Amino acid sequence: SSDLTQLQTNLVLSHACGAEEEVPTHLVKRMLLLKVLGLSHGHSGVQLETVERLIFFFNQGIYPVVYQQGSLGASGDLAPLAHLSLPLLGEGEAYVDGVKMTGKALNEKFQLEPIVLQSKEGLALLNGTQFMSSYGSYAVAASRKLWKQFNQIAAISLEGYDGRIEPFSVSVNEIRKQKGQIITAEIMRELLVGSEIVEQAKAHVQDPYSFRCIPQVHGASYDAIEYAAGIIENEINAVTDNPTIFPDENLVVSAGNFHGQPLAITMDFLAIAMAEMGSISERRVYKLISGTRNLPAFLVAKPGLNSGFMIPQYTAASIVSQNKQLCMPASVDTIDSSNGQEDHVSMGSNAGTKLYRVLENLFTIQGIELMNACQALEFRRPLRSSEAVEKIVASYRNVVPYMEQDVYLHPHIAASKNFVKLDLWKL
Repeated sequence: SSDLTQLQTNLVLSHACGAEEEVPTHLVKRMLLLKVLGLSHGHSGVQLETVERLIFFFNQGIYPVVYQQGSLGASGDLAPLAHLSLPLLGEGEAYVDGVKMTGKALNEKFQLEPIVLQSKEGLALLNGTQFMSSYGSYAVAASRKLWKQFNQIAAISLEGYDGRIEPFSVSVNEIRKQKGQIITAEIMRELLVGSEIVEQAKAHVQDPYSFRCIPQVHGASYDAIEYAAGIIENEINAVTDNPTIFPDENLVVSAGNFHGQPLAITMDFLAIAMAEMGSISERRVYKLISGTRNLPAFLVAKPGLNSGFMIPQYTAASIVSQNKQLCMPASVDTIDSSNGQEDHVSMGSNAGTKLYRVLENLFTIQGIELMNACQALEFRRPLRSSEAVEKIVASYRNVVPYMEQDVYLHPHIAASKNFVKLDLWKL
């Protein structure tokens, strides 16, 4: 009936109450794909035309304007998904080729007619965990990249600090029985094969924990990433709107698959695991500038006249501290809503947005550690590190130079972050 159609339209319009920063378009693209996947299982009661329009948006690079704040992570991601759905109706805003335009202008540009929503379609579009799942799936991919790179950078730091290889040996790691630890130790051994620095005699018996315990700490984060990957893979292949339709059984069930608790807990866990990698990274930076192991204080030849790399460590410490604050779990919070009907919510949306911030911070921390590690390595010359390490350092030196005296460091930190975000994964 016309009232049912109007109700679905009203739901989308009234629920589009997002606020503050826009969701990055690469995440909106994920939201479109994941919403298509969820609706395509045939348990949501939507028209083929509606799904095809979402696919059209995805293929044409049409990204609705969605806001980061507004979801409680239960009843689905109502406000973000409402904004995602507005352009279907010729409402809201969207980016096309990087240009923001109204939903009406979008329809005119592509000669589209607004979708006339049928009964259940408004609920199907608004219910679901696609906002949380987009952040979660991105976070897993970014975490795997960061994890690999933290190992690469740690290997350079170990060489710069003249660290020992024994803590990465097969036997001592296998008896711990932890998969991530064993994998990390193997990677570190491979990264350092053929290093003259590793092979030289050591005056010290053991290294600080930030070097010696790389397999244990990085390995625990590996295990957490893979756990998160399993949960999120299940979620993005699931039906998470409500009510759920079972045509073969002639059954409609009102349940709670929209509740984001699995994602909320998982993203909180992943944030903690990844923040710890940043924490131990900053500790390696601190050791590299400490003036021990025959390294000059602050990694500069004349430390009295020059501050050298003193303050980048401050920056890393500040970011690490912020990450710790961002690791306060969102999933332990809940606020009563919908006049008491929705009396427990996951806050998974907040878990996702703060996890995104943690990960972005980690790229900066990586850039700072890599800058310090490569600087320290220069003081080990003429000894050569492994082929893998020297390849990374040579590529890095194309964008960040060795620094003999004080220079304006901010551009070099920015270039270093850019290198770890865009180039290091290729090496």
